[in-house]
Amino acid sequence: MSENGEYIPSPNGRLRLTDLAVGEPSAMPEAPPAPQQSEDDGATAARREFAVLLGEFRRTAVLVPFDDQDSMWTADFGGVRWICAFSDEEALAAFARARGDAGREWAYRTVLGARLLDVMVPMLPGPGGVALDAGSDGGMLFPPVRGVVPDAVAVDIEGAAQ
Repeated sequence: MSENGEYIPSPNGRLRLTDLAVGEPSAMPEAPPAPQQSEDDGATAARREFAVLLGEFRRTAVLVPFDDQDSMWTADFGGVRWICAFSDEEALAAFARARGDAGREWAYRTVLGARLLDVMVPMLPGPGGVALDAGSDGGMLFPPVRGVVPDAVAVDIEGAAQ
């Protein structure tokens, strides 16, 4: 990971011009075997990928629906209160259709992802996180853990979020 928070993975292999040549397969040079990834390497790669997504989310303005009492739309699941946020109006509309609420008007505000995690999550009663594009194939959870939310409300730090 670079110092500015961006991670650019290196390519898995290199394309050789001989790979593009037309000819019999036996004339092609044999590709070297793919390196085996250990479980630790896979976990490290997953953490890096999540860090990239988290950084992108923190810098992005998302849509947060509000209810009739001017409260953020949240959902309780697994002992965590999740603030529902959406990447764009289409994602919010898909969520509304899936809930059978497409006919009503949805009030929302545009909020920076960092503000949701750093300011709004700590204001929730108990552990809280952000669910981005809930119900979609590309949905993402930002849970109440160290490095995602402030340490004071992270559930993986002893004495926090109590």
